[in-house]
Amino acid sequence: MKTPNEAMVAILMREGDQLAQSGQSVSAAVRWHKVLELEPDFPPALNNLAMQAMQRGDLAAARDLLQRAVATAPDYTMAHANLSRAHALLGDLDAALTQINAAIRADPVAWGVHIEKARLLEERGNRRAAASSYGTALAYMPEGIKQAPELLHLIEHAKRMVAENQAEMREFLMARMGDMLRTSSPRQLERFQHSLDVITGRRDMAQSRPLTLPFPRLPSIPIFHREDFDWAPAVEAAFPDMLRELQGLLDEQAEFVPYVQMSDYEPKGQFAPLDRNLDWGAYYFWKSGKLDEEHARRCPKTVAALSDHAPMCMVPDRAPVTFFSALKPGTHIAPHHGATNTRLTVHMPLIIPPDCALRVGGETHVWKPGELVMFDDTILHEAWNNSDRLRVVLIFDVWHPMLTPLERDLVCQTIEGMLAYNGGGESLGEL
Repeated sequence: MKTPNEAMVAILMREGDQLAQSGQSVSAAVRWHKVLELEPDFPPALNNLAMQAMQRGDLAAARDLLQRAVATAPDYTMAHANLSRAHALLGDLDAALTQINAAIRADPVAWGVHIEKARLLEERGNRRAAASSYGTALAYMPEGIKQAPELLHLIEHAKRMVAENQAEMREFLMARMGDMLRTSSPRQLERFQHSLDVITGRRDMAQSRPLTLPFPRLPSIPIFHREDFDWAPAVEAAFPDMLRELQGLLDEQAEFVPYVQMSDYEPKGQFAPLDRNLDWGAYYFWKSGKLDEEHARRCPKTVAALSDHAPMCMVPDRAPVTFFSALKPGTHIAPHHGATNTRLTVHMPLIIPPDCALRVGGETHVWKPGELVMFDDTILHEAWNNSDRLRVVLIFDVWHPMLTPLERDLVCQTIEGMLAYNGGGESLGEL
């Protein structure tokens, strides 16, 4: 239960706030002074009176009131921030930085105090440290705030400072490592270059996010090198036969089906425009682990190349899933994550017009007919056909190369068990 003084302080503070909001600053100040008669160092009252003093230009009075507030309440973020502003206006930037650092210690994720620190550092000419603080502020700032018209100039300035600093740091780091970079091959430098891109703002860190079956301790690699897979040349050698068989299907107007066919009970999200839509069509060879005998008969060399050479995922009633994937002109497959990182998705590019590409974790890959593309589809990825012609790739899945034979068997057992537990597994997605 509140004491009589506490109850009266609460009433007076509430009245003061209401009066201040209605423009009655003198009456508001009267209430806050009454609070101080009851509680001489009540921090919110001191802070409010200091703000009034600052508004009328009495910076020394504001500073003194705020120093009393932070002495009583060392974790009072707003009072530290306002005291920092008072010191800055009085020309004492060292004291201003001390107080803004105290505000950050009290509330490290408050974006406003990081903006204020950046402003102070910029005023002192420390652009690198200022850019770092601007970057922290932007990281903590809610997206809605970033869109506020009144903050547009500030946000643009902060982003510009961060970008310029990242570019300068990139040049600085590359100059330090010049000899190492000049004497190493692009393949040797690939992971380092990606790291440098992340720390200098050119790309985000690619993160695997399996929707259904995550397998820890597999690295998040967006796109793999086809040269590292000993089975790839044999599959690529079948490219002319695959293309010929595909062209035969297109000439005969063989029936493709919509790839996206969602249940009425699941949220469609980014796939809503493609649900039951032939803009993204599929001609299946294997579906849910079962071979389509008729389709295999019509494209025997395509099926043989995969059966004989590719280490496709084999899970009863679930995998492989293999098909010609046809994307009509102007179609975009929105960014999404796949079900499990125990596999890689493989594309054999067959018909590739201009203005078609695949993006995985910030890496954009332009398909080249006959050259396999292996990627981790649990990393955010998307694809598009911005041309005026059909784009077709053959899609199949292979086991992740780092899985041991035992782990493959365990993954199969896990998927089968999940299907059994869920009575058929419609909710499991496409494992």
